[in-house]
Amino acid sequence: MSVDGTGGTAATGTSPDRELAVLRFQSELTTQLDGVREAHKALKIALRKIRDFFDADEACIAVIEPDRAGATPRWLLPASEWEPDLFVGFLREHRPKLPRPILLASFPRRERPWGIIGLRRNGRDFERSARRELQRVARALGKLVERADRLAIAEVRARIDGKIMAELRPKDLFYQILHGLRSLTRYDHSGALLIHDPQRQALDLVAEQIAWRKGKSRHVGRAIPVDAAVQALLGSNEVYVFDRIDGEWTEARGRDACALARALDYNTHRDDEPAEQSMLCAPFATRTGAAGVIKLTARHVGSLGRYEARLLRRFVPQAVIAMHNQERAASLEVGMLEAEKKHVMANLARGVSHDINNALGSMLPLVQQMRADADEERVNPAVLRDDLEQLEESVQVCRRIFNGMLNFARGAAQHLGTGDVRRAVKSTLSILAEGMRRQGVEVELDLAARLPAVRGDQGDLEQLVLNLATNARDSMPKGGTLRIEAVAHGAEVVVTIRDTGVGISDEDLARVQEPFFTTKLQGNGLGLSICRSIVWGLEGRMNIESGLGEGTTIQLNLPAVRADGSSDA
Repeated sequence: MSVDGTGGTAATGTSPDRELAVLRFQSELTTQLDGVREAHKALKIALRKIRDFFDADEACIAVIEPDRAGATPRWLLPASEWEPDLFVGFLREHRPKLPRPILLASFPRRERPWGIIGLRRNGRDFERSARRELQRVARALGKLVERADRLAIAEVRARIDGKIMAELRPKDLFYQILHGLRSLTRYDHSGALLIHDPQRQALDLVAEQIAWRKGKSRHVGRAIPVDAAVQALLGSNEVYVFDRIDGEWTEARGRDACALARALDYNTHRDDEPAEQSMLCAPFATRTGAAGVIKLTARHVGSLGRYEARLLRRFVPQAVIAMHNQERAASLEVGMLEAEKKHVMANLARGVSHDINNALGSMLPLVQQMRADADEERVNPAVLRDDLEQLEESVQVCRRIFNGMLNFARGAAQHLGTGDVRRAVKSTLSILAEGMRRQGVEVELDLAARLPAVRGDQGDLEQLVLNLATNARDSMPKGGTLRIEAVAHGAEVVVTIRDTGVGISDEDLARVQEPFFTTKLQGNGLGLSICRSIVWGLEGRMNIESGLGEGTTIQLNLPAVRADGSSDA
C-alpha cells in the first residue's frame, strides 16, 4: 500500500490516525470476544460496538439466505425496518450504489457468504473511507465467528465424550449426537441415525429429531429397505452432500450416490410439512461391514455443504461408539431378561404348586367319599350337589392357574411389535390371584374399557406387569390392597400399580433400579432393572414413588400405537 506526501493512505484516503483507530478497534474487539463461545452472543456484542465505533444511529446483522436471493435481518439495534431490496441489490452487484447514510459489508461463515452488517445514519452521510473500514471490520468479525464455531465444536465433542464415559444409555446418546450436530450445523428440517440390519437388508431408524417442529419423529422404529446399490454405499465411509434440484436429488461432487438420498427420503411431503431440500449422509462401517448412517437435512437448497460434511465426519466415530454401546447393552439386557424370566418362573412354580396342591388335596377326599357313598348305595342328592360344587371350584382354580401360565408363555413367544395392556394385566392376575387371596391381598382393577395397543412385544409387557405385581405382593406379607389402573391419556397409555405394602426407604429408592441391588433375602436384584429396560424398549417412562410404611406407587407411561401402526415417540 502506498502512502502520499501528506501522510495519508493514498489507496484508501484514510488518515494515519483513523487507520490506527481502526486497527485498535479490531484488536479490542478480538480481545473482548476472545472468551465468547457462542457465535450469536459474539455477533450481538460486536454489533453494538461496531455501531458505536462508526457513530451510526441504527445497525443490523442480516443472515444471507442459502440461495443468496436475499438476507433476513436477525439482530437489530434498535428495532427498525430495513428494506429487503437493499440486501438483494448488495448481493447481486459487486459494488452497488448505496445512499451515503447507509453502509453494508458482508462476512463469511462456514466457508460461504453468511452475514451482512448494515449501518445507517439519520440525516448524516458516512465518510468516503467508511465503506472500506467497515469491510475490514467485517472480515475480522468473520474470523471471530469462525473461532467461536471452533470452540463450540470442541465443546460439543467434549460433552458427548463425557456422556459416552458416563455410559449414557445408547438411545439417549444418539439424541445427544443429533442435538449437538444441530447446534453446530443449524440443520432446520431433521437429523436421524439409522442402524444397518444386514439380515433384513434394511436400515432401522433408531433416532430422529424433527427440527422444524422441535420434537421426535413418528417414524422412529421404522425399517427402511435398501437394495444392493445402497448397500454398497453404506460401506463407503464417505460423506455425501445432496440437493434437490427440480425435484430430483443430485450429489454435490457428481458422485453416483443418489440412490442413498432416495432411500432416505422417507418423510412425507404433505402440504403442512416442509420438504427436505438439502441432505447430508454419512455412512459408517466397522470391521464387520456397514454399520449405519447419520442423516441431516435442511429446508433450503444449498443449506448443507462441504463445511457441514467435514464437521459431520468428525462426529462419526462417536456414532460408532454409541452403536457398539447399544449392541452391548442389548446383549446384556437379553441375558438379564432370560435370567429374570427363569427366576420368575421358578418363583411362580413354587407359588402355584402350593395352590394346586391345596385344590387337589381338597378334591381327593371328596372323590373318595362320593365313591364310598355310591358303593354303599347311600347317595344323598343334596350332599352330592354340594360336593360337586366344591370339586368344580377346585378344578376352576387349577384351570385359571394353568391358563395364566400358558398365556404368559405364549406372550413371551410373540414378537408382534404391539402389546395389549388389558390382556397383560388379566394374564398376570390369573396366575397370582389365588396366592394373593390366600395371603390376604385384595386386588382392585380399574382398566378402561378401550385401551389402544402399545409399542413392544406382548411377552415383554406381560413380563413387566408380572414383575411389578409380584413385587407388590411380596411387599404385603400380612395382606393389603393392590390396585392396578390403566387409562388412555393423549398419545400414551398410563398404567398405575399401587400397593399398601412396607414401602421403600429414600436411600434404597435411589438404587432400586440398579442391576443386582435388592432388599429381598432371596432376591437377585434384576426385577426392577429388567422393568426399566423393558420400559425403555417400549419408548416409555417409569416413575416410582414410595416411603417406608406408606406403600409404593409405580406409574408407567407407554406410547400408544395409532391406527396406522405408528406412535408419537
